[in-house]
Amino acid sequence: MPRLTNGLAQFARLATIGGTLMFAAASVAWADGAPLKIGTMSGPDAQIWNEVAKVAGHDGLQIKVIEFNDYVQPNAALDSGDLDANGFQHQPFLDSQIKQRGYKIVSVGLTYTAPMGFYSKKLKSLKDLPDGAKVGIQNDPSNGNRALLLLQKYGVIKLKPGAGVNGVNATPLDVVANPKHIKLVELDSAQLPRALPDLDAASINTDYAVKAGLTPTKDAIAIEDLKGPYANLIAVRAQDRDKPWVKKLVAAYESDDVRKFIDAKFAGAIVPAF
Repeated sequence: MPRLTNGLAQFARLATIGGTLMFAAASVAWADGAPLKIGTMSGPDAQIWNEVAKVAGHDGLQIKVIEFNDYVQPNAALDSGDLDANGFQHQPFLDSQIKQRGYKIVSVGLTYTAPMGFYSKKLKSLKDLPDGAKVGIQNDPSNGNRALLLLQKYGVIKLKPGAGVNGVNATPLDVVANPKHIKLVELDSAQLPRALPDLDAASINTDYAVKAGLTPTKDAIAIEDLKGPYANLIAVRAQDRDKPWVKKLVAAYESDDVRKFIDAKFAGAIVPAF
């Protein structure tokens, strides 16, 4: 029995030492030069993050930009540990994802504001929508809400009181006045640019609009105010929010070099939010 007890004690000591070494290895991974994996959307987001990577590199922080083509995967990859951070979404979208999927993800800094607009291959204004027009909007709660609020702002529809404000996302079921009898077609955000020829108008997020060759400030027939509540953000897992590399990452994005890049590259279609 004494030998067994001593053996168990020795195993426990080894396990503790092993666990400590594993923790230590993880905590110095960034110091060893392993790049941070940052998830973002292809297009303007990726272009900006590649510029951020250059700035961060001067401070000894290596970044690998991972591009996605839909809004669902970057948060799933971050939550699972496949990414260290992501930058592509606004707070209302993150809040809805956390509510739906239970992610332990937090915002640590702001990036830019990209006003969403309505586009059309057939019309010059939302006022020109014909009776029974087919109008595309996003099928996710936060961006669909933005589209409905924009339609209301331009007098196309009216929502019931309280819908779309104070964290309550409006849905097509909240429409109480629709004088032109428009038909709302809910689609994935990535599909809306491709569906535009088959619709009378569609709300399209700026990143997808730019990738489709559209310039928000020139081509949108209706557009959000630049100073709205939809500034995009940098997100990390809650457990990482106070780590030194997070502060360096945010500082790199909010640098003068990145600000100048955004202003020069996107000419007002995307506006720094820092």
